Amino acid sequence: MARTATIVRETSESKVELSLNLDGTGQTDIETSVPFYNHMMTALGKHSLIDLKIRASGDTDIDVHHTVEDTAIVFGEALKQALGDKRGIRRFADATVPLDEALARAVVDISGRPYAVCTGEPEGFEYAMIGGHFTGSLVRHVMESIAFHADLCLHMTVLAGRDPHHIAEAEFKALARALRFAVEPDPRIAGIIPSTKGAL
Repeated sequence: MARTATIVRETSESKVELSLNLDGTGQTDIETSVPFYNHMMTALGKHSLIDLKIRASGDTDIDVHHTVEDTAIVFGEALKQALGDKRGIRRFADATVPLDEALARAVVDISGRPYAVCTGEPEGFEYAMIGGHFTGSLVRHVMESIAFHADLCLHMTVLAGRDPHHIAEAEFKALARALRFAVEPDPRIAGIIPSTKGAL
């Protein structure tokens, strides 16, 4: 059964059209109208091996916040939809990813229970303007929005870093690598839901 999803979400603040394939090769086609976010979501698709197509637009004349947040919400919803009942997945995974002086670790549990813990970003990171539009505070907001709407538990820790671009990119790539292994089918438990409760 194909593990794919397509979702369209339209509000007075944004319109997001997103398609993904969990069993892809990391092909991406991203246009969110926020250049740095395009870069981050491209990295997320590429390094998770999730094929990802996004078309998003919104009231970026006011702020990019709504478009960024709504894209993350739709990505989380699509991830949850494509996972179905989660039979046969590895469920747990972690990844530690460097980018020059920056180092980030993501730990993921496809648990069915949304939770997000994001720590370690250096003081002032939330105020950094990256690429002219994207503030550092949006990184944590994206991580939380994905976790809450995909019903997964995510612990994101920045272990080192100085440059805001490097820190943000390390975080997105760490999430990507953790998702790659967490959603991957485990041949040892084919057809079984990896939970003592029998449901995720």
